[in-house]
Amino acid sequence: MSAESKFKMSQERYDSLVEELHYLETVREKEVSELIKEARSFGDLSENSEYDEAKTEQGKLYSKIAEMKVLIENAEIIEKSEMADDVVNLSSRVKLHDEDENEDIEYHIVGSQEANPMQGRISDESPIGRAILGHRVGDTVVVEAPAGEMRFTVLEITNG
Repeated sequence: MSAESKFKMSQERYDSLVEELHYLETVREKEVSELIKEARSFGDLSENSEYDEAKTEQGKLYSKIAEMKVLIENAEIIEKSEMADDVVNLSSRVKLHDEDENEDIEYHIVGSQEANPMQGRISDESPIGRAILGHRVGDTVVVEAPAGEMRFTVLEITNG
């Protein structure tokens, strides 16, 4: 990963990452240390599955902490005030009409670290997210997706 990479996210997402990192570095790290200490007390480490599991858990924890530090250090907070109200932006809630399926769908445009398509939260870097950014109500957008070309009409935009 390039050191120049920035992760676009809302202030809320940034705050939750900072809070989770603090929890992992304080509470969770102490819990894992206690597991290792307890497993050591069982004797011979070469045949001690509890010790192996605790060390594996410690490795996962340190990996997660390192990953979260990179996210926090390279976070780019997107301010809602920087965005036009009538244009699809990061953090917009958008109602689209799928021309091919003849149905309406709603998405919340978020940074890649916040995306969860099952909850209607799509990344600004996804094919649909990237295609609708900057568009207004009434615009028809053609999306080049792995499944083929799709057409959407922007019905509604809610910012803020």
